[in-house]
Amino acid sequence: MKVFSSLLIFLGILAIGSTDGDEEFANYNVTNRKYPDGFKFGVATAAYQIEGAWNLDGKGEQIWDTFFHEHPERSNDGTNGDVATDSYHLYKEDIRCMKEVGVDYYRLSIAWSRLLPDGTIDNVNKNAKNYYTSLFEELRANGIEVMVTLYHWDLPTALEKQGGWLNPQVVDWFTDYATLCYHLYGTYVKDWVTINEPKQICHVGYGDGGYAPGVRSPGVGEYTCARHILLAHAKAWRVFDTQYRPTLKSRNTIVVDSDWYEPATSADEEAAETKLQFVHGMYMHPIVFGNWPQIMIDNVAKFSQVQGFNESRLPAFSNEEIELIKGTFDFIAINHYTTYMVKARSQPSYAVSWVADSGVDSYQKDTWETAAIGWFKKVPWGFGKLLRWLRKTYGDLEIVVTENGVSDRDGSLQDQHRIEYIKNYMSHLIDAIHDGVRVTSYTLWSIIDNFEWTQGFNGKLGIYFVNQSDPNLPRIAKDSSRYYANVIKTKCLLDQCVDN
Repeated sequence: MKVFSSLLIFLGILAIGSTDGDEEFANYNVTNRKYPDGFKFGVATAAYQIEGAWNLDGKGEQIWDTFFHEHPERSNDGTNGDVATDSYHLYKEDIRCMKEVGVDYYRLSIAWSRLLPDGTIDNVNKNAKNYYTSLFEELRANGIEVMVTLYHWDLPTALEKQGGWLNPQVVDWFTDYATLCYHLYGTYVKDWVTINEPKQICHVGYGDGGYAPGVRSPGVGEYTCARHILLAHAKAWRVFDTQYRPTLKSRNTIVVDSDWYEPATSADEEAAETKLQFVHGMYMHPIVFGNWPQIMIDNVAKFSQVQGFNESRLPAFSNEEIELIKGTFDFIAINHYTTYMVKARSQPSYAVSWVADSGVDSYQKDTWETAAIGWFKKVPWGFGKLLRWLRKTYGDLEIVVTENGVSDRDGSLQDQHRIEYIKNYMSHLIDAIHDGVRVTSYTLWSIIDNFEWTQGFNGKLGIYFVNQSDPNLPRIAKDSSRYYANVIKTKCLLDQCVDN
């Protein structure tokens, strides 16, 4: 009998260890707790996705212009961002929507090739200088704070022709551009983001070639890109820190996106941690601690040797570079949308790629609800787990959620699915806050339906519908805009909440 009891206990431990979020949160109820006092709410966009005016008023060509002009079939619906939502001319309409919702701040990006048509400070576009000044003035007049992303994937084509993010000179090109922006717009900006989502830039832009500039260099170019991204960020951050912070009193960071990676069983916990280090840690670990995660260093060196390379495909940082990169952030900025399950590989893959170097397999469950964008599954409990992992991994640091949202294809004004997504994801965020995670802001993507990269206009993530068939491109409120407005007003996700 004692042996049987011990076996039951052992099996119970196994069951607890292998429980994933689906089981853990099967009976989950949206919290009735309020957001804490001082919590801020915003919305976000990116220049290429909304501005349009791709060749007006002196703007130079950038890699997404080139990417779609050369191959229109690269977007899901054959469209491009030449006009997008024409926010270059209609930015006051966008701000009207933000004012209507009551957001505290707006996260937007400056188009590098609009301000510097050939990418260098030798040629500054006066029209662009005036455009962004007018935009910032309008935001200020409406009481909306500004968070500016300097680089949201749109490298000037003139620089890409010289190697782009694979050319070590890009570190200085970017630093010069960032310094100009600090100088021109520093008095308007509360928070700066140097670079948005280096994972997408390097692994999709210079790894598998699915995004602009469409370079295919898996396992080699994508690591070179990552190295230059980190150095460019660090150098631009140091300029800000020494030359501009003392007078501007603003802050600066980088945005690193990450899905949550849930172990399929208790035996896969190490695999899940490895995947998190390859996805998020690859960029945040150097910025916090100074160097690549050790598991990356070890894995890439091991696979490189087996594959016949003379040295690791992961380029090393010098001691001087480690000191340059370490500590170049004022808060952790995270973009999050979905979750994956992770299993350890029974047999290693010797393909030369960043994905293979992690040595694990990831997948999404068929039972999870899919958003309009195919890879995008709605898994709200993963959000809370990721936020807790950030605190556990990097310490008690401030976290700002710089993107979160959900897509559909029809842009329905009765978008209850979006309301449910926002409600459930934000509920898990509030739970994380009450568990001690220091999240101070939430940024919804996006204020308006916009051009969603290779999805074209098929991926609609806005809380305002933009009618692409109407030449006036009117912005029309969806139900989700009213829901988000009420959350901001009441600091509550439900009709009634309890005080904290």
